Amino acid sequence: MTQVPTFNRSLLHPRYWPTWIGLGLLYLLVLLPYPLIYKMGCGIGRFSMRFVKRRSCIAQRNLELCFPDMPQSQRDQLVVKNFESVGMGLFETGMAWFWPDWRIERWFKVSGLEHIQKARDNQQGVLLIGVHFLTLELGARIFGIHNPGIGVYRPHDNKLMDWVQTKGRMRSNKAMLDRKDLKGMIRSLKQGDIIWYAPDHDYGPRASVFVPFFAVDKAATTTGTYLLARMGKPAIIPFTPRRLPGGKGYELLLHPAVENFPLEDEVVAATYMNKVVENEIKLAPEQYMWLHRRFKTRPEGEPSLY
Repeated sequence: MTQVPTFNRSLLHPRYWPTWIGLGLLYLLVLLPYPLIYKMGCGIGRFSMRFVKRRSCIAQRNLELCFPDMPQSQRDQLVVKNFESVGMGLFETGMAWFWPDWRIERWFKVSGLEHIQKARDNQQGVLLIGVHFLTLELGARIFGIHNPGIGVYRPHDNKLMDWVQTKGRMRSNKAMLDRKDLKGMIRSLKQGDIIWYAPDHDYGPRASVFVPFFAVDKAATTTGTYLLARMGKPAIIPFTPRRLPGGKGYELLLHPAVENFPLEDEVVAATYMNKVVENEIKLAPEQYMWLHRRFKTRPEGEPSLY
């Protein structure tokens, strides 16, 4: 379990200077007024489409696979909006890491905190189901201001980025756990802690099953939720950090605890959880991370979808 990291002088090595420059620029940019950040983020996102054609094609393909009945013109518009969210996601990461609490709270509305309190009254841990929205860093920050928990993450390969992101996330978390530390997550849930967990990415064939996700019949889906729910007996609470249109700020929606989550079979559990994830994505589809290859892992013998 990772606590607040200490600075190491090795991070001043020249190989990290480009990272320092990038982080310094991001820090300065997020000092600007939020309405200006909003315009810049959306504009940079749209502009970036010219240079990341492959990611644009992946987003188009994901939307085609998930929403085959959606008109092409609507998918095209959704991709543009998605890239605007990508641009905003960069700034929102800086906002999450560098903004003081008062500024975060000024631009957020939070609803559903009573669902967390109910779990605590029942002396349960909370498995907080987050999906990979481009607002996820900022959403985790505002949630932690109200209810500090334990974040689940993948350590960054760049040691400076790992130090900065961990320090930033620890501004409103009690600790961080490597996403591979399943035993640590179970132990924390049994102790009544809140674990932030995202079950919606393709993590490869190990510890995954193939179940439906939107219109894709066989999507590799982690069995981690099933194991955590079965072993930790937590309240399973989905949450949605959603950016409001027109630079009006954000809302964090905490939903009622999932009822009757199936614990008898990992395939049934993964299918059930994908429905929960789908409902979350539908609340802000343009803000979901469509740019990664969600369906890259296929059953043995089946062709690639990309």
